[in-house]
Amino acid sequence: MNDDKDYLLISQLTQAGYCLRRAALIMNEQIWQESIDTAKGRMEHRHVHTQRVERRGKEVKLYEYAVFSERLGITGKCDCIEATADDAGCTIPSVDFAVRLYPIEYKHGKVRAEEEYEIQLCAQAMCLEEMYHTSIAEGALFYISSHRRYPVPLTEELRGKVNDTIAKLQDIRERMVIPAADSGTKCKRCSLRELCMPKVGRSAEKYCKDLALAAKGADEI
Repeated sequence: MNDDKDYLLISQLTQAGYCLRRAALIMNEQIWQESIDTAKGRMEHRHVHTQRVERRGKEVKLYEYAVFSERLGITGKCDCIEATADDAGCTIPSVDFAVRLYPIEYKHGKVRAEEEYEIQLCAQAMCLEEMYHTSIAEGALFYISSHRRYPVPLTEELRGKVNDTIAKLQDIRERMVIPAADSGTKCKRCSLRELCMPKVGRSAEKYCKDLALAAKGADEI
């Protein structure tokens, strides 16, 4: 890993998958605010986020495993990697036999499809492929509250989304811009809502018209 290179964090890809404006606020303006959901997620991750190696026969679990990609310009940590004995696999430090790698990302809440989490998992796998000259066809999201896995095929389409997200973040970082908000229901769940102020980006004229309409509606109630 090149210490002089300014890598993007894989966690920033997750934020960008959820909302590009949110990612830019965190990355360029160093803004953060905790919510009940983020606090619960952090507490549930506490056990996972201990760097260690657990070995049972021909299966090894590596927790908090650091990964990076020179080609993609990203770095981060995998919550867990299952390394299972496979003669056609690769060799990695801490394991004295060839293995097949299966990355697992731990998440808070119930099992659900979340594209930003799939992008994060795929980015981790792409780092591992580059580091150990291997191929990884699938990983999984493990939902702690449900205690269930959600398998994620690492398709070419998903890999393309990783590349696109990286390109957008690199552009935002280089130009130091904050994209306009793409307001929606996700804004209601966002811990940065009060700091982001997603509706401020509208023109002053439209903003005033909306205020007038809101006032008129209140008068008619």
